[in-house]
Amino acid sequence: MAITASMVKTLRERTGAGMMECKKALTATNGDIEAAIENMRKSGQAKAAKKAGRIAADGVITQAISDDQQRGVLIEVNCETDFVAKDANFTSFANTITQRALQTGVTDVEQLMALPLHAGEETTVEEARQALVAKLGENLQVRRITQHHASGALVGYQHGVRIGVLIDYSGGDATLGKDLAMHVAASNPLCVTEDQVPADVLDKEREIATAQARDSGKPAAIINKMVTGRLRKYLAEITLLGQAFIKDPSTTITKLLNTQQASVHSFTRFEVGEGIQKKTENFRDEVMAQAAATHG
Repeated sequence: MAITASMVKTLRERTGAGMMECKKALTATNGDIEAAIENMRKSGQAKAAKKAGRIAADGVITQAISDDQQRGVLIEVNCETDFVAKDANFTSFANTITQRALQTGVTDVEQLMALPLHAGEETTVEEARQALVAKLGENLQVRRITQHHASGALVGYQHGVRIGVLIDYSGGDATLGKDLAMHVAASNPLCVTEDQVPADVLDKEREIATAQARDSGKPAAIINKMVTGRLRKYLAEITLLGQAFIKDPSTTITKLLNTQQASVHSFTRFEVGEGIQKKTENFRDEVMAQAAATHG
């Protein structure tokens, strides 16, 4: 498989490694970016392999919470450019369907698209989407939706229009809830506690930590301690309770909650475009391909 400049650029952005190292890693994996990242982390080349897929799509995250803070919804609506993401027609559509989702309690996109855009009207959300596509000239998609039913109380936080968080917590006050939601938006934890970390994620990290430790040439007993230490550090980085509080890095979220006799039950964080690979147009390659087809 030909290794393109675009592939090398993507790998550099996700790992912080040099251009030649990225090209070699991609060549070794026949262009498989995820496999290249894993190999580079094992060898210590990758400085910061990001967990989430590269954010490549545009759009908005919208949210709504019931007055009693017991129900909440997060929705991602995608478009092709930031220009359309700021268009009043687009944002109005996104906000309207979010309120409809809260009112009706729909739990998936298919259900949402079949609803009337406004109660009592015939035009569905899907029909309104299609009309908006024709009007704005871009492909628009409602990508995902989540409904929250609180064990404690729900609070939300929006970082612009690109990141939205809902967090379910008990104890403390409204300020604590906002601080916790803001922290989740900024620090992007994987889950609340260590026992919620998926086994395959932990196994993969243990494998990487072991490969890195073996390169030190130290005895097996020391290697085991190194792996244990690295896993402990990793778990602190990816779990909400283990992270340092963004507004006061000298304390952890666990300590912050303990001082207010509070607890976090769950959270959801949406970021526009996470996991979507946006197509990069290479006009030179396109022209060359057309030329080859013409003369072939």
